[in-house]
Amino acid sequence: MILLLALIIGVLYAAGTYLVLRRSMVKVIFGLIFLGHAANLTIFTVARPTKGVPAFVPENALAIAEPFADPLPQALILTAIVIGFGVQAFTIVLFKRTYQTLGTEDLDEMRSTDTLE
Repeated sequence: MILLLALIIGVLYAAGTYLVLRRSMVKVIFGLIFLGHAANLTIFTVARPTKGVPAFVPENALAIAEPFADPLPQALILTAIVIGFGVQAFTIVLFKRTYQTLGTEDLDEMRSTDTLE
C-alpha cells in the first residue's frame, strides 16, 4: 500500500508542477490543487498509516499500546485541507476578477498590462 501511495504522490506532484507552469489560469489553479493533495498524502504516508487501530488509551492503562494511529499527522492534514480550500477560493475569485478586467486567461497576454503608456 505504501508503494501505491508513493506512486500516486509522485503522479500528483508531477501533474501539479506541469499544470502550474502552463499559461492558462485555470490550469494553474488545478496545479495548486494537485500540489496540495500531494502534500497531504505525503504527510499521511510518512505517518505510517495503520488500519483499524485508533489512538485510544485503554482503561486502566498508562500509555497507548503499539501499533496505533498517530493523531498528530491527521490533525495537520485536516488543517492543511482547510487552508487549501481557502487558498483555492481566493485563487478562483482572483481568476474571475482578472478575467472580468482583462478579458483573457492567458498569462502571456496579461503581461501586456504591465507596461506604462
